[in-house]
Amino acid sequence: MRRKLVQINTVSNGSIGRIMKEIQKQAEKRGYETISFVGRRKVYTDFKCEKFGNIFSFWCHVIINTVLDKQGYGSYFTTKKLICRLRQENPDIIHLHNLHGYYLNMPELIKYLKEEYKGKIFWTFHDCWPFTGHCPYFTMVECDKWEKECYNCPNKTQYPVSLFCDSSQSNYYEKKKWFADLENLTIIVPSCWMEGLVKRSFMGKYPVKVVANGVDLDVFKRQKDKSIRKRYNIPENKKILLGVADVWSKRKGVEDFLKLGKVLSEEYVIVMVGMSRRKIKHLPENIIGIPHTENMEKLAELYSEAHIFINPSLEESFSLVTVEAMACGTPAIVLDTSAVKELITDTNGIILHTHECGDYIKAIKNIEANGIDHRLISKGSMRYSSIIAAGKVIELYNY
Repeated sequence: MRRKLVQINTVSNGSIGRIMKEIQKQAEKRGYETISFVGRRKVYTDFKCEKFGNIFSFWCHVIINTVLDKQGYGSYFTTKKLICRLRQENPDIIHLHNLHGYYLNMPELIKYLKEEYKGKIFWTFHDCWPFTGHCPYFTMVECDKWEKECYNCPNKTQYPVSLFCDSSQSNYYEKKKWFADLENLTIIVPSCWMEGLVKRSFMGKYPVKVVANGVDLDVFKRQKDKSIRKRYNIPENKKILLGVADVWSKRKGVEDFLKLGKVLSEEYVIVMVGMSRRKIKHLPENIIGIPHTENMEKLAELYSEAHIFINPSLEESFSLVTVEAMACGTPAIVLDTSAVKELITDTNGIILHTHECGDYIKAIKNIEANGIDHRLISKGSMRYSSIIAAGKVIELYNY
């Protein structure tokens, strides 16, 4: 009999959606029957995928969290719908991805997993939300309460935003209760940095496997196309310092770019992909903002045209954008504060231990002085193939 794989995530697009899709694709090649369930947005059209959420449930969940700080307590009826479908599918393997995002009722899902489901459970931690009382990220605020007990959350007004109550303490103990004694659970993390955090948390009793994320190397490869400068009005005589994020925020390092723009020489221009149209209007002359794009081919052309990729993010569980840039032959400058540093070698970039403007400028000059071997940088990224990454996940299914 064919084994059946079910995956669950917030959405089917974005970086995690693409990871989920590649796993589904490679699993089907290996003889699995597969289906993915998402709570929001559009679904795949070329793979079996269903959306169980709706806009009414989403906004009710947003209100619950905004007022009461209760991510995971809304979406009761849509989660019941998902559980009904899980009973019908009766999978051998359930692979969980992001469970936050205003689309799941955690008590109901966990009740099903504990009391009814008998198969294997895999859960990829794409951030730290599973073991904190509120936030997915805490490095920027230097918080370590999650190791013993969350309370008075310094990130309360950050995603998932709560404007009134601070329920981080009760949420923390609820998660400890929810996630205790999940039979046959294996946690997957994309980096050794994340592995260390998980093992320090109350989830550390479960087996933790490190599987680096992957990118589509058929798309992300060096492909010179000068027309990309014309498309985005990037001057021909400027060296591009590129940054890419889904949404630019303080954690992502937006302030570092704004400060750097004030002191850069005229030979450079900063290009930031993922800027909101409102923020683009207020950027200085030597910083060009580009809205978020799901067009991976155009993004690969930008990576290839860039002189150096800069990732000033303070906390990342992996950083696909850094791998995408390097796959296109572009060297990277990153910080040493999280998992991104694991991607850097002597030949593909520089790790910064402090991130003042002078640190970035010195790193840029060092990369230029050492010479940029685009072919060697691209070759070094071959180990981050999305096919290889998905294959490693499926190997874990077979244990």
